[in-house]
Amino acid sequence: MVRLSFLVFAVAMLIAGVLQAAPTVEGAPQYHLRPGAAQTPQMTAAIKQADADLFSAVFDRCDSDAVAAMLTGDFRFVHDKDGESSRAKFLANLKGHCDRVKTAEDFPARRELVDGSLEVWPINNYGALEIGVHRFYARLPGKPETLTETGNFMILWKQVDGKWLMAESISYGHKLAE
Repeated sequence: MVRLSFLVFAVAMLIAGVLQAAPTVEGAPQYHLRPGAAQTPQMTAAIKQADADLFSAVFDRCDSDAVAAMLTGDFRFVHDKDGESSRAKFLANLKGHCDRVKTAEDFPARRELVDGSLEVWPINNYGALEIGVHRFYARLPGKPETLTETGNFMILWKQVDGKWLMAESISYGHKLAE
């Protein structure tokens, strides 16, 4: 009889707990809901600058050492054309491209962040997520720059000792220029 009484008591407490946790019209403070980290103009400016520094090192200077210093040790790159790359593979691919640009096997390029497309979303205790659209242009000697493609991107930035490092990049939705 004691076991049955305990079981009835336990079930009653469980039902009371479920009823107590039900949402109310006034809100749901019992769920401990809270907003995400607040966006700030300062963080947006810092991420925009980190983005500019990164793509300048990639395209303007073809400086794989500078790029390496802007990546976390476990950096991952996912591209809709080429799939997933580790940090080492990403840097090797960049170095190979830079070597081919020197021999004119590949063309130098410029990357442009599309005005108005930048979104920066803070990630508490980590860094920020950058989302945007970018365009790529071929820079051929003696010719005007030519738009080659447009694509979307997401970059997960990690703040380490006051520095913004790229932890992950996803580049997708590339469309060739017509």
